[in-house]
Amino acid sequence: MVDTEEANYGPVWSLLSVGFFGITNLLLKPLTPLSARNNRTQTWKWRNTANSMLHSTITGIWALLCFYWEPRMAKDLISTYSASAHTLVSISVGYFIYDFLDMALHHRKRSSYELMIHHICVILCFGLSELTCHYIGYSVVALLVEVNSIFLHLRQLLIIQGFSKLEPTYRLNSLLNMGTFLVFRIMTLGWMTRWLVLHRDEVPFFAYTLGSVALAIIVLMNIILFFRILHVDFFAKKQDKHPQQIKESKKD
Repeated sequence: MVDTEEANYGPVWSLLSVGFFGITNLLLKPLTPLSARNNRTQTWKWRNTANSMLHSTITGIWALLCFYWEPRMAKDLISTYSASAHTLVSISVGYFIYDFLDMALHHRKRSSYELMIHHICVILCFGLSELTCHYIGYSVVALLVEVNSIFLHLRQLLIIQGFSKLEPTYRLNSLLNMGTFLVFRIMTLGWMTRWLVLHRDEVPFFAYTLGSVALAIIVLMNIILFFRILHVDFFAKKQDKHPQQIKESKKD
């Protein structure tokens, strides 16, 4: 049952989320390691990635707990409402808005443009869920991807800080990254695609079209990202250090 008064707080949570991640970005400034202070781009990249990892840690764990707290949501991803899940989706909308603005203002490069397209797709889909209080469960399923993003962002931080691909810390994270990538990213996105096709008649045309287009773009980006990371971390010629210019996406 949707509490309309409670649901109206969605945009407020999103606005607070934009402010929260803006503040955490500033707080990360004195924590930036020396290895990431070679130039402004590296400094920005470390802080942005660390901030993204914070978001992934919060939302990935929260998404898992949402299904634990509200088991009914797993059976009805369209109409089952949970205040906690709605707040989670709203906060994520705020984060993606913040990260979009951060890249648009400080890192207008090809890799960022690709992520900005991804963010637009997520903001539109999650925004629809936030404002209508429908498809909350489906949005939370999408946020399970963030469990993998924890290790994906950690990988990028290790690269920026100059960790060797042969070091135990990096190797362990690589294995965890690939394992969670398959389970929480590839399998989750595949399941979401299947669900959308099977429930086509239950989803209005606009929502179905928006979800299908956004999901197709995100699935394609993630398949490319998976093979890129697989090649660099497991099949490329081993080097003591990662080339800093490896161009790859850092998010879901």
